[in-house]
Amino acid sequence: MNILTAENVTKAYSSHLALENVSFEIPTQSIFGLLGPNGAGKTTLIRIINQIIQADAGEIRVNNVPLRPAHIELVGYLPEERGLYKKMKVGEQLLFLAQLKGLSKSESMKRIRYWLERFEIKDWWSKKVEDLSKGMAQKIQFIGTVLHEPKIIILDEPFSGFDPVNAQLITDVIFDLREKGATILFSTHRMETVEALCDRALMINRSKKILEGSTQGIREQYRTHTFEVIHSASDLRLSPERFVLMNQKPVEGNLTRSDIRILDGSKGNALLQALIGSTEIHSFREKLPSMAEIFISLVKGESDEGLKRDLGIN
Repeated sequence: MNILTAENVTKAYSSHLALENVSFEIPTQSIFGLLGPNGAGKTTLIRIINQIIQADAGEIRVNNVPLRPAHIELVGYLPEERGLYKKMKVGEQLLFLAQLKGLSKSESMKRIRYWLERFEIKDWWSKKVEDLSKGMAQKIQFIGTVLHEPKIIILDEPFSGFDPVNAQLITDVIFDLREKGATILFSTHRMETVEALCDRALMINRSKKILEGSTQGIREQYRTHTFEVIHSASDLRLSPERFVLMNQKPVEGNLTRSDIRILDGSKGNALLQALIGSTEIHSFREKLPSMAEIFISLVKGESDEGLKRDLGIN
């Protein structure tokens, strides 16, 4: 069952078309990645789901019901632009956010204590927001996003400003929230993060959907039949009509790593059979393209260094 469905969503600002006929489905209790470079239309789509703005055309349904004001109660939203009151203390800020979502003071306090303990920041209660680092403030806003236990959690670039330890902490929390029944919509331009987190993904570029599906399915769909082989021989003897050696480089232990592409559509076993007898194989695996590589291939012709940088490609 899908918790959220979009059909032909379109939005324009004056002469700028931000979204054009974008459709997708988000399964219940999944982590769904919304991918694309800066300016692709991700934030516009999120604002429409949050009912901050309205679409010009198309429809969004929540649990198969057309989007309406009451659905706001089901949503927790962490925007990319953080919005805490700098002069408030952390405890006061979280209590305020919880009560905005309709929680009683006693229930709010109970949940706030749980999350401060979960993040090991109980001593932050009396700290002023203005005294927090960017990462510290982001933890507080994340807590404020999930306090009311929303069914749909929208995270816009949630790892911005986090060091690796805290990024892993947030990752663990995201998985826990999914296990407890939440659906997470994860918006980012860092595609390698989506590969690690998301069950499904939607790619948009220049206002249009260019790809949607399971992350594994997308990578398999665009497979190039390239295999990474770690082997003992420094020189491989392969038929140039069937195989092409992409690159070779030495690795530790007097071994060589080779990338080999199968040209004739044969399975990996055919390459293994061709290698047996000419080298001792230590490792053999198919190299599926990354989400970023797939995106670049789909928008070929636009893929300048700025786009690669936006997508987190070195």
